[in-house]
Amino acid sequence: MGSGERILVLSHGFGGDQSMWREILPYLVPDFKIILFDMIFSGSVEAKHFDFDRYSDSLSAYAEDLLAILDELQADKCVYVGHSVSAMVGCLASIKRPQLFERLILLCASPRYLNDESYEGGFERGDIDGIFSAMKSNYSAWVSSFVPLLVGVDDPSVVKEFSTKMMNMKPEIALVVAKTIFESDVRSILCDVKIPCGIIQTRKDIAVPLAVPYYMQSNLGAGETNSVHILDVDGHLPQLTSPHTVAKLFGQILARS
Repeated sequence: MGSGERILVLSHGFGGDQSMWREILPYLVPDFKIILFDMIFSGSVEAKHFDFDRYSDSLSAYAEDLLAILDELQADKCVYVGHSVSAMVGCLASIKRPQLFERLILLCASPRYLNDESYEGGFERGDIDGIFSAMKSNYSAWVSSFVPLLVGVDDPSVVKEFSTKMMNMKPEIALVVAKTIFESDVRSILCDVKIPCGIIQTRKDIAVPLAVPYYMQSNLGAGETNSVHILDVDGHLPQLTSPHTVAKLFGQILARS
């Protein structure tokens, strides 16, 4: 898809699928060759393909999947856009194969969701355990309560759409993936990410405090070539709620690379 020479990879986060990017595609296809795919945990992928053992311990298996897709499509260099958990997947992949990536764009990303003494991740242990318990006891009720908070703005159509995507996931898969994400801590590998990163964050996001993008900027390995961009919008899904704003910023970041 697309008519440009540069390759742009768009990777969605937890609960989504490749249609998460549809509103910004018209802004991108004139200048880039677009690669879209569904993460293995997506409700758009047959559940039989999800290997619970492989995807239960860390994000590394998702990075291996990403590299396999790029190899299959014979991509020799790309700009990678990762939303939420897929941002860290891209970081891990770039460490393994830096020659494949010219720039990373990390949208609403976090290397660690749990707070500790010197780090604000946004969640206490009790918050995370409460999420797991609610997902396990009544998944549909949890989706109904959590998605509006994640969307973060008064946009019933986006709430309905994303709730449907979440409900398309098998609850047992959703729980395993949520545990992997919320328990992950990839702060230690940020210094090994030598690819320039554009870090995009909304001003208010239930999943990612504003301190996080600046933490990443300071700790990612590409130094002054990393940049932070705070969108004047709220929520964790700006590509759905404010696509024009996101696409415009993508264009600005990519024009400088």
